[in-house]
Amino acid sequence: MKATFLGTGTSQGVPVIGCTCEVCNSLDFRNKRFRSSIYFDLGDLSLVVDTGPDFRSQILSAGINQLDAVLFTHEHKDHTAGLDDIRPFNFAQQKDMPIFARKPVLEQIKREFAYVFSSKKYPGVPQIEPVEITDQPFTIQGHTITPIPVLHYKLPVLGFRIGDFTYITDTNFIPDESKELIKGSKVLVLNALQRESHISHFTLNEAIEMAKELGADKTYFTHISHKLGLHSEVEKDLPPGIALAYDGLEVTLP
Repeated sequence: MKATFLGTGTSQGVPVIGCTCEVCNSLDFRNKRFRSSIYFDLGDLSLVVDTGPDFRSQILSAGINQLDAVLFTHEHKDHTAGLDDIRPFNFAQQKDMPIFARKPVLEQIKREFAYVFSSKKYPGVPQIEPVEITDQPFTIQGHTITPIPVLHYKLPVLGFRIGDFTYITDTNFIPDESKELIKGSKVLVLNALQRESHISHFTLNEAIEMAKELGADKTYFTHISHKLGLHSEVEKDLPPGIALAYDGLEVTLP
């Protein structure tokens, strides 16, 4: 398995429009963050989790030419807005794109992309196959994917475990039942928005404590705001086994 971080930023991305802070002005490529998304290459299966507003640029930057399915964590625009850009995969692969999500997420996608699901479709619109999932494990082409239910303030969000890799974004509460599903992961991804308290995201310290509790061999933080600070400076304060992810980072598991 190879996982590629397509984006590691929060809903506004980094740099933020109009901001002149040291992070937004930084020349370090690790401080340039698209909206959060990740790509999994499982050899015979390729998946993306979330299609945010930067989806097209992310796919081009990563050189991804094959995509078999999309998983959605939740319905917020910074995780869904780029769905229209699955069209080139439709054309190249000559098939509909399966999208896997909980019922409320699919319903919102159908509202926001009503033209895709119209009975009288405009030629060339995305060809999508909605697949409703629950909190129960499901399979895609023989690969088992385990949803990890978490809360984003009061909004239900799904993380996903694929083999020994668990990906969770947009949360500040992980139930005990979900922690049991995560434990034993070799790689864990958690959101770490900023240092200050936030209503719906883990702070840096909260994410560190959660990472220690869950005990993965390696934990990466994502969904990062410019308020967290410079990548190079934040990394100095992180415990062993914990690191900040950055756009383009590749992680390989046997």
